[in-house]
Amino acid sequence: MPLRSSAAVSVFCRACRSPAWRLRSSRKPTMLNSRERANAREDSSGMRPDAIMGAPRKGGNTAGSEVLQEIELKLQVSARLRATVQAEVAQGSGSVRERLRAAYYDTEDRRLARAGLALRLRQEGRGWVQTLKGAGDHAMVRLEHEVPLARAPRGAAPVLDLSRHDGTPAGVRLASVLGEAGAAGLKELYRTDILRTRRRLRVRGGMVELAFDAGEIRAGRRSWPVCELEIELVSGSPAAVIDVARRWVRRHGLWLDVRTKAERGDRLARGVETGEPVKAAPLALGSGATVESAWRAMLGNCLAQALPNASEVAGGSARAEHLHQLRVGLRRLRSGLRFLEGWLDPVLEPGVAESVSRLFSSLGDARDADVQAALMPELLAAGAPPLPPLRGGRGVDAVELLRETDTTLLWLDLLAWLVKPPAAGSPDAAPARLIKPLAARRLKRWHAQVAEAAGRFDSLADEDRHRLRKRVKRLRYSIEFAGALFPSRRVERYLQRLRPAQESLGHFNDVVVAQAGWRERADDDPRAWFAVGWLAARREAVLGECRAALAPLLLADVPKFWK
Repeated sequence: MPLRSSAAVSVFCRACRSPAWRLRSSRKPTMLNSRERANAREDSSGMRPDAIMGAPRKGGNTAGSEVLQEIELKLQVSARLRATVQAEVAQGSGSVRERLRAAYYDTEDRRLARAGLALRLRQEGRGWVQTLKGAGDHAMVRLEHEVPLARAPRGAAPVLDLSRHDGTPAGVRLASVLGEAGAAGLKELYRTDILRTRRRLRVRGGMVELAFDAGEIRAGRRSWPVCELEIELVSGSPAAVIDVARRWVRRHGLWLDVRTKAERGDRLARGVETGEPVKAAPLALGSGATVESAWRAMLGNCLAQALPNASEVAGGSARAEHLHQLRVGLRRLRSGLRFLEGWLDPVLEPGVAESVSRLFSSLGDARDADVQAALMPELLAAGAPPLPPLRGGRGVDAVELLRETDTTLLWLDLLAWLVKPPAAGSPDAAPARLIKPLAARRLKRWHAQVAEAAGRFDSLADEDRHRLRKRVKRLRYSIEFAGALFPSRRVERYLQRLRPAQESLGHFNDVVVAQAGWRERADDDPRAWFAVGWLAARREAVLGECRAALAPLLLADVPKFWK
């Protein structure tokens, strides 16, 4: 079998973690059997994935190598629907069922996982493949180098050989991470045993492959069940993947998950159930960024934060910080929509924008319950009596909310924007507009609004203070989106004044929300009045913090970087 090298491009990811999308294009046709060749005729549009996302990058220097880029979505399947989904994937001619057993390797201190790399040996039927995956040149690129191996003697596995990846981008990264120790420090940390049922499906706009995976990931005595559907583009437009995913989501209630098998296996090996919350990654727009290119970059950046946290919450083992960072990602997305308002219409279709707002609001109800619960240790330490249970969240179950069909369809609608062909190619498209001069005028105006409200903070009602908090957040996130267009030192000096104001106003809002919640409980249980009184005293202290944090924004020397 010829050796293959591949580079996987993630449309969005954070440090190449948890990619939900990967685009696959091939310079050489994959070897198919006669039935698969009959099902995989080139679609009538003549479009190839590499024509959509640009020329494929070269992989290794091995003779007969081919470059692969893939677009793929992964959907979780509930245990009760396992048999139904598997049977549906197996319907029709051309379906294939195969067992995939893999061993993943890393050092004791997890150098590969921490560097975003995954190294495995996988048995596929009677053959073996050695695969290395990892981050590419930047956060939007994922590298993958696969080497099909000669069959090992019956009952034996081939030997791991790192030199198989020499000369590839992923191989260079691997050598850098391992250093002089090379393969000496590597050991098997976890395994996967998967029964895959796959079938190719011709749809409008292209051809996709459905792959239903059922099995487990195992590390020692710990295991993690696998029951998921992968939808991968074979040929045609990436929109074909989204269209097929929408159908399966509507039909079976599947939900999007961006966590990889390698990520989950690494957790098992460490004995932890959940990953760290994903915070916003820096975004650097180039000086020639147009409004449309800036919007795509902003959307991808926000989804890179939101989707990994949403997957953790939907998975049922998240911490409160995952929910918080998910809401931050959605808030940043809403800020981006406001920032671009009037420059690119519609930025999102009205129904999609409204769905983002509804999801953000619903998750806010659940977040309020977390905030109130976080204050409980301080209340007890202050001498509070045993307090009655809180009525937090207004009955919102964040796990169920993020598994709902409407939520997954919203994610798919947002992802569709990332693969939507740029408007510049249309003869009717308006001339591209540079975003920098537009951003400068808008940031100047928004700063003036914040400064005006901050100057009369003491006379503001709580509702207006909450409105000021939202304006400060919107201003900060918009600056973080567009900050690379302006002098970096002046931008950072401004943000050093803005961040404390946002933090203090957020703390004040938490106190106000918690006080209202305990006051509501006091109608049924007098013990809650202790919390109401304690929070009233806390409120005055936090108001002082807000005044101090807002004052630097009113000084004459505030760095007006937008000039």
